[in-house]
Amino acid sequence: MQEMILILDFGSQYTQLIARRLRELNTYCEIHPWNKMPELTSNIKGVILSGSPFSTRDENAPNPDLSQIKGKIPLLGVCFGAQYMAHNFGGVVEPSETREYGRANLSFVNSASVLMQNVDEHSQVWMSHGDTIKKVPDNYEVICSTHDVKYAGYHISGEDTYGIQFHPEVYHSKDGMNLLRNFVVDICHCAQDWTPNAFVDTTVNELKEKLGDDSVILGLSGGVDSTVAAVLLHKAIGKNLYCIFCGQRFTSKKRI
Repeated sequence: MQEMILILDFGSQYTQLIARRLRELNTYCEIHPWNKMPELTSNIKGVILSGSPFSTRDENAPNPDLSQIKGKIPLLGVCFGAQYMAHNFGGVVEPSETREYGRANLSFVNSASVLMQNVDEHSQVWMSHGDTIKKVPDNYEVICSTHDVKYAGYHISGEDTYGIQFHPEVYHSKDGMNLLRNFVVDICHCAQDWTPNAFVDTTVNELKEKLGDDSVILGLSGGVDSTVAAVLLHKAIGKNLYCIFCGQRFTSKKRI
């Protein structure tokens, strides 16, 4: 089975960007809603918790079951994900005195931390949250801070579990790719052997196996998603694919 990183989505505007960055690291990943977590098979090398528009203090905030993940496989919480693990395991999360949004610079970096290798002190990071971590449990060690945010990043002692309150996936976090590479390669031990071509081959083979000689009708809008689906299906089943072009004024059947 293809090794992968599982991204649990809490509704962040940046979740897709996390996935893009991991794929740029030649690492396969999948995004799943936090409340629709897939079975944790042996090919899942690590998990990333995304940010969220929710506050961890909200009564209806996402509340994932991490019992099969935390302390068992590598885990990285980003923004909301970091605050969730602080808030729900003995720490304190409170509203920030001023909304922490935009560029900030690290004022402290624990150079001994695996996650923080090749992340420079004073490196620029991107903050985007209204709450902040005020206190962490005793077994949480600080691995980076900014002038205004003491717990910008932490590591849970005895676990491959990390949390960061900034977004490494965005362009404005200058050493963000280094941090993600540290997590994917040095902590999760991914081989970085995945490519988009490998995805095409794997997907086509899976479609051949599932569909066999069946015929498929596909609604084709001409957009990116349906066009990619059409190309992959055509590679898998050829003439057994029937595309229905859905225009604004008419519908016509075409075979590709």
